[in-house]
Amino acid sequence: MSIPFLKVQGAGNDFLLIDALGENAHLSELDWPALAPRICDRHFGVGADGILIAQDTDVAAARMVIVNSDGSDGEMCGNGFRCFTKYLVERVGMTPTDGALAIETGAGVLQADLSTMTSATVDRVRVDMGRAWLQANEVPVVHEGPAPILHHEVVVAGRSFDLTCVSMGNPHAVWFTDEDVDDFPLAEIGPLIETHPDFPKKTNFEIVNVLAPDHLKMRVWERGVGITMACGSGACAVLVAARLRGLADPTTTVSLPGGNLEIAWDGLDDPSASVYMTGPATFSFDGQLDANLLSVR
Repeated sequence: MSIPFLKVQGAGNDFLLIDALGENAHLSELDWPALAPRICDRHFGVGADGILIAQDTDVAAARMVIVNSDGSDGEMCGNGFRCFTKYLVERVGMTPTDGALAIETGAGVLQADLSTMTSATVDRVRVDMGRAWLQANEVPVVHEGPAPILHHEVVVAGRSFDLTCVSMGNPHAVWFTDEDVDDFPLAEIGPLIETHPDFPKKTNFEIVNVLAPDHLKMRVWERGVGITMACGSGACAVLVAARLRGLADPTTTVSLPGGNLEIAWDGLDDPSASVYMTGPATFSFDGQLDANLLSVR
């Protein structure tokens, strides 16, 4: 047995996309959490930050299921969402309604804004990422005190980190620093923050330089993945955290190793306001997963 896949990437955050729609629905029954570590291995597999599975649903155009490279549940991924949108429009032939396409995710039904499309090709997608969740039980994080959680101290490897905690449907711990993010030992500190007991569902960890009110620079350690080139939900969490701490404008460029994302949030007076993310979506290549990669060992 072999299974077709499409390799996609958004700002360098890369995925295998599996079509389990319609007559391919049986593919959802495979044990993708067990298969993901082999398939996503960059030396012995195809190599990816995770797997996106397109499934049928009654509440949106399709459902996007995310399996991280370690087999854990990704819940939500902004970069993956843009690539998933591109696939539904260009390969499946879905048509936006009033310029938008609704997609079910682990964070709820989100809208992909395609109103600026001028051809059948989707190069950039503006995503309504929904609201930011700021209560401790929503992130979740073990924290005493009122929301928003602007200052949560965590000590790892003999260093203290003043974290701002935000959920975008998945947990984020954001650290603002004057230390150049390019020089920060993220491979050492990232897994310690991710698995800290204050985060019962683990957490993504973003480190941020404020270059200007309209320009932030970040790197990310993604929960269940490790260091990645970009994280869309992380970039959204970073802007929300920066706005809450008075460090950024409502619309900001967030620079990541894989490229720039445009993030907008004007929710200081209305915390339920949506966060918007705009960025690229690219198809890399088509391939087949053969029996060797589809066997669980």
